[in-house]
Amino acid sequence: MVQAVALPRNEAGIETVIGVLKQKFGDRLQTGQAIREQHGHTTTWIENQSPDAVVFPQTTAEVSEIVKTCATHKVPVIAFGTGTSLEGHVNAPAGGISVDLTQMNKVLTVNASDLDCVVQPGVTREDLNKHLRDQGLFFPIDPGANASLGGMASTRASGTNAVRYGTMKDNVLSLEAVMPDGRIIRTGQRAKKSSAGYDLTRLLIGAEGTLGVITEITLRLQGIPEAISSARCSFPTVDAACQAVMMTIQYGVPVARIELLDEMSVKAANAYSNLTLPETPLLLLEFHGSENGAIEQAETFGQIAEEFGGTDFAATSTTEERSKLWQARHDIYWACLQLRPGARGISTDVCVPISRLAECVTATQNKAEELGLIAPMVGHVGDGNFHTLLLIDMENADEVANADQFVGWLNELAISMDGTCTGEHGIGQGKRPYLIKELGDATRYMAAIKVALDPENIMNPGKIL
Repeated sequence: MVQAVALPRNEAGIETVIGVLKQKFGDRLQTGQAIREQHGHTTTWIENQSPDAVVFPQTTAEVSEIVKTCATHKVPVIAFGTGTSLEGHVNAPAGGISVDLTQMNKVLTVNASDLDCVVQPGVTREDLNKHLRDQGLFFPIDPGANASLGGMASTRASGTNAVRYGTMKDNVLSLEAVMPDGRIIRTGQRAKKSSAGYDLTRLLIGAEGTLGVITEITLRLQGIPEAISSARCSFPTVDAACQAVMMTIQYGVPVARIELLDEMSVKAANAYSNLTLPETPLLLLEFHGSENGAIEQAETFGQIAEEFGGTDFAATSTTEERSKLWQARHDIYWACLQLRPGARGISTDVCVPISRLAECVTATQNKAEELGLIAPMVGHVGDGNFHTLLLIDMENADEVANADQFVGWLNELAISMDGTCTGEHGIGQGKRPYLIKELGDATRYMAAIKVALDPENIMNPGKIL
């Protein structure tokens, strides 16, 4: 289990910064224990490390002022979106100031003819899509949780639509950010491509707040498809389902979503969402296109699935049926917790090349069974990414040790298959032990970038490196 190691604290600096910011922000700076613990919350087994204060800016200029004050007194700055990250990203191992960006929640501009928009970081993906719906547009990145777009950029989020629309790095055109010295920069324009200098946009995407605080995001949008068709199909084994996924991708079927639920996850979804699905491995799919195109794509998948023992195939284009299935998928974390009431849910993810997916998923199931772990599995398997949710009795030392062994084994297995220790969760504190195993000496250059941009190490210290 990853230990939440504390870093040296600058007590005098923290006290001074809180005093200065309290004068400026008044009630928008909070030091109560409950709100501080909330902003150190991490949905994992890493110990909560609370910041010393939480401040709620409303403009980029205010964020700049906060960072300048913290830089002057060498006090950590931890950006906070909605707190849905899974690897200890918002913990404050050296104390400091949590900058809660939820009040920076405006959609600033929608350029419908250019298929882009500009938003503040506190806008959530669901709120953005509600705002865009009347214009026939949508933002496709869907990590499941109603995360903030600033947090999604910072962790390089992915999700159910990634197989067709890519991840955050593919859908952000430019950023405005406050850098560690408090300066405000813009990393690009609205043009769809550029050869102008270093790609600072991609540098900040996935940096997890360790290089700067994102204060504006220019996003690529998509037109709402003419037709959307969903399908579901059950399989005798997870291996058979994964083989069907590989064939579907290799055949060139332009699926928008393709999600795997193993038998335990299906059982949980049935109980939690009042479904009656066969309790065997399940694929959920979605197809976007013309009326005929979406239907043809679903039919093609049905033929492929049949080759791998797929049964109970059903396709639908009705909004109610589609929404019911996808809501069940999005609720799967809470559903799986009901498989073992009182247990702690520890989610971990890996991603492997699609050709190794079936092998990796099957080995993962076998390892969990060998260690006696309850570990339902779901995955955005169209791009080789899957998640395992360990249901752990944290009072049972042997069980915790087995879970720790499993997480380490899984990360190393994925790396050995030319995969990654994290497809979309990010590194934070939880995945740090595996980053150097995955990237080796490349992490030296990451560290050099960090030192060059943030020599005092005030931006979300103790994360990634």
